[in-house]
Amino acid sequence: MPSEKKISSASDCISFMQAGCELKKVRPNSRIYNRFFTLDTDLQALRWEPSKKDLEKAKLDISAIKEIRLGKNTETFRNNGLADQICEDCAFSIVHGENYESLDLVANSADVANIWVSGLRYLVSRSKQPLDFMEGNQSTPRFMWLKTVFEAADVDGNGIMLEDTAVELIKQLNPTLKESKIRLKFKEIQKSKEKLTTRVTEEEFCEAFCELCTRSEVYFLLVQISKNKEYLDANDLMLFLEAEQGVTHITEDMCLDIIRRYELSEEGRQKGFLAIDGFTQYLLSPECEIFDPEQKKVAQDMTQPLSHYYINASHNTYLIEDQFRGPADINGYVRALKMGCRSIELDVSDGSDNEPILCNRNNMTTHLSFLSVIEVINKFAFVASEYPLILCLGNRCSLPQQKVMVQQMRKVFGNTLYTEAPLPSESYLPSPEKLKRMIIVKGKKLPSDPDVLEGEVTDEDEEAEMSRRMSVDYNGEQKQVWLCRELSDLVSICQSVQYRDFELSMKSQNYWEICSFSETEASRIANEYPEDFVNYNKKFLSRIYPSAMRIDSSNLNPQDFWNCGCQIVAMNFQTPGPMMDLHTGWFLQNGGCGYVLRPSIMRDEVSYFSANTKGIVPGVSPLALHIKIISGQNFPKPKGACAKGDVIDPYVCIEIHGIPADCSEQRTKTVQQNSDNPIFDETFEFQVNLPELAMIRFVVLDDDYIGDEFIGQYTIPFECLQPGYRHVPLRSFVGDIMEHVTLFVHIAITNRSGGGKAQKRSLSVRMGKKIRECTMLRNVGLKTIDDVFKTALHPLREAIDMRENMQNAIVSVKELCGLPPIASLKQCLLTLSSRLIASDNSPSVSLVMKDNFPYLEPLGAIPDVQKKMLAAYDLMIQESRFLIEMADTVQEKIVQCQKSGMEFHEELHNLGAKEGLKGRKLNKATESFAWNITVLKGQGDLLKNAKNEAIENMKQIQLACLSCGLSKAPSSGSEAKSKRSLEAIEEKESGEENGKL
Repeated sequence: MPSEKKISSASDCISFMQAGCELKKVRPNSRIYNRFFTLDTDLQALRWEPSKKDLEKAKLDISAIKEIRLGKNTETFRNNGLADQICEDCAFSIVHGENYESLDLVANSADVANIWVSGLRYLVSRSKQPLDFMEGNQSTPRFMWLKTVFEAADVDGNGIMLEDTAVELIKQLNPTLKESKIRLKFKEIQKSKEKLTTRVTEEEFCEAFCELCTRSEVYFLLVQISKNKEYLDANDLMLFLEAEQGVTHITEDMCLDIIRRYELSEEGRQKGFLAIDGFTQYLLSPECEIFDPEQKKVAQDMTQPLSHYYINASHNTYLIEDQFRGPADINGYVRALKMGCRSIELDVSDGSDNEPILCNRNNMTTHLSFLSVIEVINKFAFVASEYPLILCLGNRCSLPQQKVMVQQMRKVFGNTLYTEAPLPSESYLPSPEKLKRMIIVKGKKLPSDPDVLEGEVTDEDEEAEMSRRMSVDYNGEQKQVWLCRELSDLVSICQSVQYRDFELSMKSQNYWEICSFSETEASRIANEYPEDFVNYNKKFLSRIYPSAMRIDSSNLNPQDFWNCGCQIVAMNFQTPGPMMDLHTGWFLQNGGCGYVLRPSIMRDEVSYFSANTKGIVPGVSPLALHIKIISGQNFPKPKGACAKGDVIDPYVCIEIHGIPADCSEQRTKTVQQNSDNPIFDETFEFQVNLPELAMIRFVVLDDDYIGDEFIGQYTIPFECLQPGYRHVPLRSFVGDIMEHVTLFVHIAITNRSGGGKAQKRSLSVRMGKKIRECTMLRNVGLKTIDDVFKTALHPLREAIDMRENMQNAIVSVKELCGLPPIASLKQCLLTLSSRLIASDNSPSVSLVMKDNFPYLEPLGAIPDVQKKMLAAYDLMIQESRFLIEMADTVQEKIVQCQKSGMEFHEELHNLGAKEGLKGRKLNKATESFAWNITVLKGQGDLLKNAKNEAIENMKQIQLACLSCGLSKAPSSGSEAKSKRSLEAIEEKESGEENGKL
C-alpha cells in the first residue's frame, strides 16, 4: 500500500489547504461549530462552509491576517468554558484586522494544525509575491544539493542510475533507513508514473529522498523559526538558540560555525544557511541532547561532609546473576566500578590454604580469592571517579584469615587506605574532596584499648541476621563473632554500629559511626518518623540494603529512601528494570562521580523537611514542568515480543519520581503501526515542588504486544534537563544506549507562582493559596521566640507580593502577545515589535532608558490595541523595577529575623523546659522553630533569585528592543548610550553585592 505523503515543503502545505479539511470553529460564547475550510486557488482568501453568512462574507482575506498563533492563546480560548476539553496542540488562531480580532480553530490532529499554521504564515510573509512557491522545489537549496549528490554518483552522466545504486546512496545519506523501505518508496513512485523499470531518474531520486528523509515535525519547526523561509540563516539560528534553547552568550560567528559543521550542501556552508537536512542533523547531535553538558563534569560543591551526599552503592557486588543461584564473578566489581559505584560489598569467608575467599553462600561451587578481588578493585577504583570508595566488609573469617586479609589489603591498597582516627573535636565527617582517591573500610571495630588484641563484636552478616530475626526461636540477641585488632584498625570513619532509636542516636552516636538498615526496617522508620530520619541523616551515614526476601535479586525503590536523606542505598546492579533505571539516571549527574549533593533543606542544621511531604515544601518555590512529546525515531520491536511482525503501536509514558507530592504519570495516545517516525504531538504539565529531588523517566511501550511491551526508556534528574527542542537517547532494558533510537521533545520550565497555562487560572489561584500557607510562620509556643518571628510577618508578605506581582505582570504581557507562559521575554519582544513597526519599517514606539530601565514611549497617536499592550509592558517594567529596588531592604529584614531566631537554637530545650513544655509539646515547638527558620531562609533566597532574574530580564528586554529596531535613533550614539545603560545595571548590581561583602 502506498504510504501517506509527508509534508516537506511550503507547496505541500498549500496543496493540502487548497484541498481543504474540516476544522472546528470556536466562538466566544462557548459554542463550537464544524466547518469545512479551504484556501482559494488564487491564494488570496480563506473560505468556510456551511455558513449563514453570504458566501462572500464567509471568507477571510490573506492580506487582512496579522499573525497566526499555535495553541490556545487568545481571549476566546481563554474564556471558553470548553477550553479544557480542547487539545493545546490542535488549536490555532488567525488574528486579523486592525482591531486584532481572532478566528479560533481546532484541527483533528496536531499535524493538521501545523500544516495550516505553516502554510498561512508562508502566505502572509509572501503576500507581495504569493506565487513564489509555484516555482516548485526545483530551485530550492535542498534540491540543488541533491542534484549534485546524484550527479556525483551518476558516473555515466546519463541522468539515470540503477535502483541498487540509488538505494545505497540514500542509505549513505541517512543510515537509519531500512533498505526495504527505500525500495518500496521507489516502487510507489514508479507505479504512480506507470513505469516498470529498475532504473531511477534524478527527479525520482530527489522525490524519494524528500519523502523518506523529511521529518514533518522538524520542517514545521524550521519554517516557524526561519520566518517562513525553508532554511535558517545565522540570525535565525541565533534567535532560536537564545529564545528557545536557553543558550546564553551566543554570537553570529558561533552560529556560522554550527552551519559550517552541519549543513550538507557546499552552497549552504559558503552562504551561511542551514537547510532542513542539516538542521535535522544538528537537532540530533550531542549539542542538542536533553542532558545538560555542565552536569557531565563535577559541578557540585564537593567540600561538604560525606553525610551530605547521596552515594552510588552496590549490593552483593560479586554477583552478576540472582543471589539464589548466581555464582560469584569478578566482573561484578568491574561493572560496578566502571558505572561510578562508590560503595561496594565484600562478603569474605575462610578458604583453603589460609586464603580468604568470596562466594555466594547459596552457590558454593564457584568462589573468588579475596586477593584477586582487591587487586581488581585497586585497578578500577578510580577509573570512573576520583572520589572515595567505601568497602563494606562482611567478615565471616577466622582470626588467622582476618590477618591475611589485612596483610593483603595493606599490600595492594597501600597509602590509599584511609586509616586516620576520627577527631572527637569535629562534628561531621570529612568531605569527598578531602578523601579523594581514598579507600575507606566499613566494618566493626574493637574498643580503643590497645591491650585488647581480639574480641567479640556483633555479626555484620546481614542476610544471616535477617534469617535469625524471622525464625521462630529468635530471642532478640545478635550473634557474636571474633574480630582481630589488625582488621579493626583498618576501620576509621565508617564504623558499623547497631541502630536503636533516633533519640538515643542523636544523643550518643559518634559522627564516624554508620548504621545499616534492612529495606523493611527502613520503610517502617520512614513511614513512622519521616522528619526524624531526615534530621538523623544530616550528620550520620545510613546504609539501606534490600530485603532478604528478594531471592530473585530484584531491587527496592531507591527514591523512597533518598527522600529520607539516606545516603547509601545499595542496589543489585545485576538486575535491570525501572528501579535500576532510577538509580543509574540519578547518578549520571555531577559528572557521574558517584556523589550527589543533597538539597540544602536536607542538609541545613536547622530546617524542616518531611519525607512524606504531600504538598509544597516550605521555603521552596514550586515549578511547572511543560513537556511536549513530539515524535519518535526508529523504535525497535520489543526484545521479548514473540509471534509478531515488525510493526508496533507505540505510546510514551512520562513518569515523575520524587517526594510523594511530585510523583505523577501521564501517557500519550497510541500511534498505530509506525515505528520509524510516529508523531505524538502532545503536551503535558507537571508541578514539581522539590526539583532537586525529582527525576523524569520517559518510557516507550508497545500497545499491541505479545509477551513484551518494553521498547526503550531514559531517566534524567530534573536539574539536568535542558530547555527547548531536544532529542532523548533511549536506552534498552539492560541500560545500553540504542543507536539512532530517540524521542523528540520540547521542554520548558516556568515559575508556578506566575500562573500556569492561561486556561487553568483557577488552578493557579488555588496554588497561590497553598504557597501562602506554606510560607506562613508557625506558633512555637514560647513568647520570646514568637515575638522575634512576628517581626518577619510584614517583610515576608512584601517578598511574596513583589515576586507574584512581577510574575503576573510578565504573564499578562505574554497573554497579550498571544504567547503561552513558557515563552521567553525575547519571544515576547519579537511579537510586540512586529505589531509596533509599520510596513515601511518605521517604529510607532521608541526605547527610552529612564534610570537605566527600558521603557517604550509612543512616537505619536497609536491604536487602542497597541495602548493596551504598552500599558501591560509598562506595568511589567514597573513591577520589575520595584522588586529590583526594594529586594535588598526586604531581604535584609528577613535575614535579620532568621539570625535573631537562630540565637535561640541552642537554648530551645531549656527555654521549653522553663515554660513547662515536655514530650510531644516540646517536640512540636522544636518542629515549628525549624519550620520558621526554613521558611525565612527559603523566602530570602527566593527574593534574591527573583531580583537577579528581574535584572537579567531588563538586560534581555533592552537588547531585544535594540535588535528589533525599537530604538529612537539608529545612530551609533544611541546604541552606545543604550549599552552604557546596560552596563549601569550590571555595575549597580555588582556594587551592591560588593557593599554586602
